[in-house]
Amino acid sequence: MAKVALVTGGSRGIGAAACRLLARDGWDVAVNYRADAPAAEAVVADVTAAGRRAIAIQGDVGDEADVIRMFETAERALGPLTGLVNSAGVIGPKGRVDALTVEAVEALLRTNVIGSILTCREAVKRMSTKHGGQGGAIVNVSSGSAYIGNPGTGVLYAISKGAVNSLHIGLSQEVGGEGIRVNAVSPGMTATDMVTEEAIRRSMSAIPMGRVGEPEEIAEAIAWLMSDRASYVAGANIRVSGGRP
Repeated sequence: MAKVALVTGGSRGIGAAACRLLARDGWDVAVNYRADAPAAEAVVADVTAAGRRAIAIQGDVGDEADVIRMFETAERALGPLTGLVNSAGVIGPKGRVDALTVEAVEALLRTNVIGSILTCREAVKRMSTKHGGQGGAIVNVSSGSAYIGNPGTGVLYAISKGAVNSLHIGLSQEVGGEGIRVNAVSPGMTATDMVTEEAIRRSMSAIPMGRVGEPEEIAEAIAWLMSDRASYVAGANIRVSGGRP
């Protein structure tokens, strides 16, 4: 089976690390980004330096037309897709639930939830043997926030990742017999540009290993789930959190 993956949010953080490790493992990679073209092109350069093909594709995962265009562009450039990593996401407003606005809720859920649904939908349409595809693997990047709720600081983000968890559980059962393995990774506190020093400081005492994770450590779990080494793994959600429940 050809190894061609689309990585959403591939220009930064965990997504960028996933692109590089997938290239290491023999994947050609479509690097999706929303705004930072130079960062996406830098990831493309790293993938090609590893001997694989790559393309940067601008698009907002919360926009249906953009998502369809992203998949069509990736397949024209690299061939039929057999992998999807959903790493695009936003944290959204901080604070309590009683301070949330409808506008803030809709904006975050559009990226984190609707975006994940749209990209999974388009991947299944192309990868499922039911639709004439070769099969493949999908990994949704969730978050440990779904387990702890983020009270007072980010309940909305936690809600969105809880929805992603439900998506991967249900979808894995829908398409497991159609050649597609669907799994998730739930990172703990990770050193990316989405995380503030204050957030790291507040969380440190709850991490048994006493440190935050690096994007590459999360991406190693993603790369494993995308690989044939995980050929009998479906519906799993791997917690990569330094021992934090």
